[in-house]
Amino acid sequence: MDKDRIVGSAKQIKGTVKQVVGKVAGDAKLEAEGNADKIEGKVQNAVGGIKDTLKGK
Repeated sequence: MDKDRIVGSAKQIKGTVKQVVGKVAGDAKLEAEGNADKIEGKVQNAVGGIKDTLKGK
C-alpha cells in the first residue's frame, strides 16, 4: 500500500471532522476547509491507488 493512500485517507477523515464541526458550530469557513481537505484526501488516495496499480500490487 502506497503512503499516499494512507495520508489521503487521513486527510479525508480530518476533512470530515472539520466539516461536521463547522456545520455544528455554524462556521462556514471551517466547513469549507473541511470539504477542501476531504477532496484533497480523495485525490491523494487516488494517486496512491494508481501508484499501487503501476507497481503491480
